[in-house]
Amino acid sequence: SCDATATLRVFARQEGYVFPLLSDHWPHGAVSRAYGVFDETLGAAVRGTFVLDRDRVVRWRVVNEVPDPRDIDAYLTALASA
Repeated sequence: SCDATATLRVFARQEGYVFPLLSDHWPHGAVSRAYGVFDETLGAAVRGTFVLDRDRVVRWRVVNEVPDPRDIDAYLTALASA
């Protein structure tokens, strides 16, 4: 997310997340651009999710357009096989 760290902290607390979230706030969109999910027109990242292994190799990815819903079952399957 290109949201600030404080915003992501509140979001994680609301969702009950116990893992860290990446703030791509500054330099704005640098990480999402590197992963090919930054929308220059919106000035924000689209809904890209990546599962990386311990060596930081991308093992799974999915990109959803806003407002397409995310498939939680696909996430769980990806994480179980990671």
